[in-house]
Amino acid sequence: MTQPLPFERPVVAPAAQATVESPAEVTIGPTGRPMPVFPEPAAVTEHGGARVISMCNQKGGVGKTTTTINLGASLAETGRRVLLVDFDPQGSLSVGLGLNPHEMDLTIYNLLMDRETTLDDVVVPSGIEGMDLLPSNIDLSAAEVQLVHEVAREQTLQRVLAPALADYDIILIDCQPSLGLLTVNALTASDGVIVPLECEYFALRGVALLKTTIDKVRERLNPKLEIDGVLGTMFDGRTLHSREVMERLVSAWGDKVFHTVIRRTVKFSDATVAGEPITSYASSSTGADAYRQLAREVLTRWPAE
Repeated sequence: MTQPLPFERPVVAPAAQATVESPAEVTIGPTGRPMPVFPEPAAVTEHGGARVISMCNQKGGVGKTTTTINLGASLAETGRRVLLVDFDPQGSLSVGLGLNPHEMDLTIYNLLMDRETTLDDVVVPSGIEGMDLLPSNIDLSAAEVQLVHEVAREQTLQRVLAPALADYDIILIDCQPSLGLLTVNALTASDGVIVPLECEYFALRGVALLKTTIDKVRERLNPKLEIDGVLGTMFDGRTLHSREVMERLVSAWGDKVFHTVIRRTVKFSDATVAGEPITSYASSSTGADAYRQLAREVLTRWPAE
């Protein structure tokens, strides 16, 4: 087994509200920085005023859907009310929670294109307490074409999600792997963006283009939009390549890179086949622990928390 690369860089200040262990006990995390200890989230006494987050990366297969499901379930475990929005015509988020895309009467496509359809008509329970789902299937691919001729087409998703803000604490949008009109709709409706990024060279190359798109949406459509963080996924610390990509990622994005890293494990695939989050399928697994830690880290980064 190859030894880890030596990381020679100044110590970066930890995220707000996170505490670092005493010097004698400092643990260097997989990102090459001291690993903070993230506090348990405070209890929620009332719901509403949802923060909307897009899981966005134009490259496919980087862990957007897996992160949406498992981060949502981990946040729901803290007592937050969570709504997952499947905004990908492939419907992977819906399938990953056990739904059959061919048996859906109403999906987010109907919510976008039919003003008679309400949010309550489309939302379905996810099977996880405190977490609901706006499902999707291949019908959504037609919306991208139809929305081109609509007035304020970039704000369509923001309009239909508005009634949900008072009922949920967090809304997570699983975007399709492209930077088209659907993704722009998701970014326009969001307060923040989480960028899941496979620890692999080709995934790293595409992030600059995504940042350009986010900057344009912030400048022209949604001034409050910000990048909440970049999440390293499919990390394998045994390989030199994964460690080099992580080092470059931290060098380029600094504190925007989450301290939490999602490592490769077959349990994620097994949980997807079972149609449930890893937090319930394999509750004591390293994957479940990683997403629970990510939930705590995400909450420490949000101003309201």
